[in-house]
Amino acid sequence: MAHIFNDNNLQYKLKQSPVPEFAWHTSERLAEIVQSKHLVFDVRSLDPGKYSYPYHFHRNAEEIFVLLSGKAMLRTPEGVEEVNTGDVIFFEMGPSGAHQLYNHTEEPCKFLDMRTSVGIDVCEYPDSGKINILPYQEIYQTEDRVDYHLNEAEVAEKWKQHEIATRKENRDPEK
Repeated sequence: MAHIFNDNNLQYKLKQSPVPEFAWHTSERLAEIVQSKHLVFDVRSLDPGKYSYPYHFHRNAEEIFVLLSGKAMLRTPEGVEEVNTGDVIFFEMGPSGAHQLYNHTEEPCKFLDMRTSVGIDVCEYPDSGKINILPYQEIYQTEDRVDYHLNEAEVAEKWKQHEIATRKENRDPEK
């Protein structure tokens, strides 16, 4: 079944972050309405003088912006450039796909924001040193990274404690 969305049947909600420069209007969760299995997509409207999400990239998702109306400045690892109505912009996974929009004009900039979704994604924010585990919105500082084997040195003792607890549970007649 085809689902057709346009400005006549979209309702937008203002998404205002605690940081005033980050604000946008977003459509209902269109991917949820159509029960998409592998795409997340919304139509967004970026007001003049506002930035889209913080500068970021995805480790497990590709993303596409399609500018429906207006203009904006696009920041990527290659620099900053103006994008215009009709432009289709692809962002690959990883640091080379980092991106952010800024509406430098006096008119709203509307764009389709679409990304793949194949389970858990990790979104990284190079400017602020954060990672976000999506879709759970668990956000951590990247500086908190630890060695894989941190606190794993006493594995034999941990096994022994687990075995003792298991034997005790098995002997407890109330369980």
